[in-house]
Amino acid sequence: MKPYSVNIGQRYPSGATPQKGGVNFCIFSRHATAVQLVLYEKPDSSSPFQLIDLDPAVNRSFFFWHVFVEGMTGQEKISYTWKVDGPDNDDPGSRFDPSIELLDPWAKAVTDVLWERNNKGSSSMRAMVLPSSSYDWEGDQPLRQSSEKEIIYELHVGGFTRHSSSGVSHPGTFSGIIEKVPYLQELGITAVELLPVMAFDQQDLPDKARDMGLQNYWGYATHSFFSPHPGYCIDPLSGGHREEFRDMVKALHKAGISVILDVVFNHTAEGGKEGPTINFKGLMNSGFYHLEDDDPKQYKNYSGCGNTVNCNHPLVANFITKSLEYWVKEFHVDGFRFDLASILARGEDGAPMYHAPVVWNIELSDTLAHTRLIAEAWDAGGLYQVGSFPGFRWAEWNGRYRDLIRQFIKGDSGMIPELATRLTGSSDLYQSSGHQPVNSVNFISCHDGFTLYDLVSFYEKHNQANGEDNRDGDNNNYSWNYGSEGVSDDPEINAFRLKQVKNFMAILMLSQGVPMILAGDEILRSQQGNNNGYCQDNELSWFDWNLLEKNQEMFCFTKGMIQLRKRHPSLMQRQYLSGAMNNTSNLQDISWHGQQLNEPQWDDTSSRVLACTLSRVNPDEEDLHIMFNMSEEKLSMELPTLKGRTWHLAVDTTCSLYRDIIEPEQQQEIKENNIQVYSHSIVVCESRLNE
Repeated sequence: MKPYSVNIGQRYPSGATPQKGGVNFCIFSRHATAVQLVLYEKPDSSSPFQLIDLDPAVNRSFFFWHVFVEGMTGQEKISYTWKVDGPDNDDPGSRFDPSIELLDPWAKAVTDVLWERNNKGSSSMRAMVLPSSSYDWEGDQPLRQSSEKEIIYELHVGGFTRHSSSGVSHPGTFSGIIEKVPYLQELGITAVELLPVMAFDQQDLPDKARDMGLQNYWGYATHSFFSPHPGYCIDPLSGGHREEFRDMVKALHKAGISVILDVVFNHTAEGGKEGPTINFKGLMNSGFYHLEDDDPKQYKNYSGCGNTVNCNHPLVANFITKSLEYWVKEFHVDGFRFDLASILARGEDGAPMYHAPVVWNIELSDTLAHTRLIAEAWDAGGLYQVGSFPGFRWAEWNGRYRDLIRQFIKGDSGMIPELATRLTGSSDLYQSSGHQPVNSVNFISCHDGFTLYDLVSFYEKHNQANGEDNRDGDNNNYSWNYGSEGVSDDPEINAFRLKQVKNFMAILMLSQGVPMILAGDEILRSQQGNNNGYCQDNELSWFDWNLLEKNQEMFCFTKGMIQLRKRHPSLMQRQYLSGAMNNTSNLQDISWHGQQLNEPQWDDTSSRVLACTLSRVNPDEEDLHIMFNMSEEKLSMELPTLKGRTWHLAVDTTCSLYRDIIEPEQQQEIKENNIQVYSHSIVVCESRLNE
């Protein structure tokens, strides 16, 4: 291929940017002394067709190195890397190595076809020069849905359609998600929270697991924060990353489903001292990462993954904010969930900061003003900020909710006072700081841990397939197997397990705050007791579509509970319930009961029973009376008397298909002033006007 002519270029914007007459290339490196741009005709070319040496006298501005390649348009789909050298003695934390080809951190599309993580001499990953975009969004914009109406579905893009039962044209891709949009619509969720879709290193995992043929499945090993993951593209060598991701977002938006991205800014795929140099280490190691003070060759490890991103370094903070803004502007995503977000709140010295620049830059960005911000408000360094993550707009994964609900449904006693708090939006965590119930993202299961069905099928984790002798994964799961570890052929055990999963799903949908469901829980997906499937890119983790027919009862129950939640604004309130009188219903907004009306057993540590009456918010809504009985006894529980209204049975988790959730037009009036609530059951009644 004929070499291109070059010119000085400019320091803005970073990355490879098509402009009039050519493409501007720019990269940052503070202490570099020599920089070379390496051009390849194709992503898998064995050798470059042009090497461009940058002159520090003219091709450097401040921290930025730049060059303009004349005549290139991006249509050629040229691939490129960088080589960077610098003096190690000027910066003891530097890792310059001119023999390593570096991936552009600002790359808009990357390929890993030649990548070998453990072979330093192998070809690196490569960035692709893309043309200016002319994508037809057909009027699409981010949805800006009200957070109180959200029902989030945590979804793995690859695993959702890789199973042979998925029936999609391109399994495991962004395109595959499009074909399953009707399923998501039928289920009734309003947002998908996608596990990492920014390009990540599938080879980033312990040596033993890699030797077993396993791969990094979850994707918490990002190396390119502007590129969709090539492994989710139909043809990752074509450079169609942007278009395929946009097609998926547009299809989800047409169905009224928001797109939230799980993003990983706390660490990168480069790992610790022994990890590979992919990009950041070879450009600005001591600026991009937290290094040990007494030995800058070692990395502080607040992430538990080998390194920790120095998020509040000015260049890094800008990089993170620009990445988020790019995904909103260019891909129309609706929000972000931040993995180990407490690392974002650590200053350059590693100590927590309430006014952490990057956190507040994100909060105050005009581009991000209408996006959902969700923090996993802890890190592996011991910083736990649930209820106190800096900023007003930030919602949080509520780990306290998860643990309490697991304990209560399992039948642990002494949970009643805190249960009431968790059901009503966790005011103890959020109210004093001016936050609202919607700041609590309620969940019982997520990608990390047991699935909902495994939570009721296994007492202990079974992670032997991960190659770490079952040492990995959480040991404290608040799970129970109900008589048999794992798969059982006992009908009574299986019936009880199904009822418990229904109880979990019911309580999630009946809680104030924003509910999040793990994909597959609605069809009883199991990982056979593996609670750390990060490396299991196989049928153990994939969504088995055969289960939809096999476990239709659970699917219908989940769909029914979502529908019930949607028709009750009283379950989706932005303000905390206080017991105040509601003029619409002449009831308190919430009143609490035990087995007897108005007698909640707050001080009885042995109690496992609670009930509440929730008044309607809108005139055309129904009041709700909800009863939770996790005791070992069937109880006769009192119902409140209503003026001009009667109670009708809406939900009973003890019942089977089509009787566990009853559509409003099929509900029967309850003639008595009490109702039988079976052991380990949840019952919901709706009020109706007297006929």
